[in-house]
Amino acid sequence: MTTETLDIKITKTNHSRLAETDFDNLVFGHTFADHMFVADYADGEWKNFQIVPYGEIGLSPAISALHYGQAFFEGLKAYKHEDGTVSVFRPDKNAARFNKSAQRLCMPDLPEDIFVQSIAALVDVDRDWVPTAENHSLYIRPFMFATDPYLGVVPSKTYKFMVLTGPVGPYFSKPLRVKIETEYTRAAEGGFGYAKAAGNYAGAMLPTRRAVEQGFDQMIWTDAKEHLYAEEMGAANVMFVLDGTLVTPSTRDTILDGVTRNTVLAIARDWGMPIEERRVSIAEIIEGAKSGKLTDAFGAGTAATIAPVGSIFYEGEEYHLSDPASREFSTKLFKKLNDIRYGRVADEHGWNYTV
Repeated sequence: MTTETLDIKITKTNHSRLAETDFDNLVFGHTFADHMFVADYADGEWKNFQIVPYGEIGLSPAISALHYGQAFFEGLKAYKHEDGTVSVFRPDKNAARFNKSAQRLCMPDLPEDIFVQSIAALVDVDRDWVPTAENHSLYIRPFMFATDPYLGVVPSKTYKFMVLTGPVGPYFSKPLRVKIETEYTRAAEGGFGYAKAAGNYAGAMLPTRRAVEQGFDQMIWTDAKEHLYAEEMGAANVMFVLDGTLVTPSTRDTILDGVTRNTVLAIARDWGMPIEERRVSIAEIIEGAKSGKLTDAFGAGTAATIAPVGSIFYEGEEYHLSDPASREFSTKLFKKLNDIRYGRVADEHGWNYTV
């Protein structure tokens, strides 16, 4: 990462929507702050760094992102501390994963300093949009897409990098009723399930909608070959406490290397908790639910944060887990995460990037 300061042209809005926004009734992903960041890639370099008023952008209907799917994104959050400080949580990790996605989709790397400085500059301009309420934050959505205006199944030579932000509250408001999915597949070995590619989410929409129609909140995706092993949820990595050990599927080309997942594992190691990152069979999850060895289960993700699983449905039977309020590990974990991100305890790992 370089230390050179980006030359960002800032054009502020003439009419802020801040006063018109109801921060007590935020629907996740529906409210956006006043400005957005935009940059272009052409002739082998990133240029034209701008912060402009949030709004529509003009694009050719022939751009390759629309026809051949060269598009991906990231998600991270900014938090406001009690003293008014604003910090972004672990942007360096998102920057690294951003480039993993770019490389898999045959798109250009974005230097970490551009990624971090663009986000910091945008959050600084719209810092009044960062909520102050508990469990609220400013969601940050960096994304890249191909912009060559012609049809051809080849990598684009031009791209656009943008960042949007918006205030959000909790993503889930209750313990999750989850279904273990054994028919549809999210990602296959050799594919790009580990990338935050737009196409991954498009392909998941139909089975997710069907699961919601059946009364479920999320699915636990299983491996494409046998449907015998847990992989991840649609909105988060999945984690279990089995017989006192924190167990989570090991990352591979079918599983997203989640920043929150990484953070949870780091905190668990600080606490001396036994950890296993490995293939996790559906059989052992169900056996643990039956025997009581499965004492905790939750999703871990930027949007979801720590989302407790209330029940697991598999092969026609639903297994109800313990009351999330009584779970020692995830309750303690959720508090620790919030205390770090809101600046209430020492940031021993240096995770908070102050704006």
